[in-house]
Amino acid sequence: MSGAGTGRLAGRVALVTGAGDGIGAAVARAYAAEGARVVVAELSEETGPAVAAEVGGTFVRTDVSDRAQVEVAVATALDTYGSLDVLVNNAWGSAQLCRVEDKTDAMIDQGMAVGFRGPLWAMQAAFPHMSARGWGRVVNMCSLNGVNAHVGTLEYNAAKEALRALTRTAAREWAPTGVVVNALCPGAKSAAFRRVMGDHPELEAMADAGNPMGRIGDPLADVAPVAVFLASEDCRYLTGNTLFVDGGAHINGVAWQPDLP
Repeated sequence: MSGAGTGRLAGRVALVTGAGDGIGAAVARAYAAEGARVVVAELSEETGPAVAAEVGGTFVRTDVSDRAQVEVAVATALDTYGSLDVLVNNAWGSAQLCRVEDKTDAMIDQGMAVGFRGPLWAMQAAFPHMSARGWGRVVNMCSLNGVNAHVGTLEYNAAKEALRALTRTAAREWAPTGVVVNALCPGAKSAAFRRVMGDHPELEAMADAGNPMGRIGDPLADVAPVAVFLASEDCRYLTGNTLFVDGGAHINGVAWQPDLP
């Protein structure tokens, strides 16, 4: 995605969690380029303000595993811009690669808090304002990891599949209100991807080679344009869907076999 946008999101207000890096930052940039005012809800007080300044938006420090902070992020959008039209639940922390029998309660609890409860709280806080206006877009970043049950990342897989179930349930319940809810499963070199590959560099070449297009995607060029569509007026009749933006990796699955002790 390059150059000036076409104004597809002009006048809209978007809240993007985990927007300080990777896919979240790419979505924030793409939305701003299309005319949206963007609230960058990010844990890092270094990357978050930098992205907010770049896109001309507002930064709010947010730990999405804390309900009060999630509700403050939604309130910040409403107080600053007077509305909230688009919610992108993108934030994630990190998953430690290890086998199912080695996962601790703390790992699972953290994964569910960040990957499932945080998005749920954000949706609950945003819905009354969206439904009152008869227009809203929720984009939940899910993952092929959960769909294909990739090894080593149980807490991530479980949280992302729970988020997909939430996506479909909310889409069904909210369909009459004008609020549509969709899941996007990206195959991109996100911040989380880079963290895992930093610890296991041998897996990056394997991941690229295993993709039908021969590469893992770029957050801005490959994923963000689809997130723009899901936030736009063009998405008015699409809800409860999972869009795989992954170079075709979902068709036959991908080879993912890290060496787990």
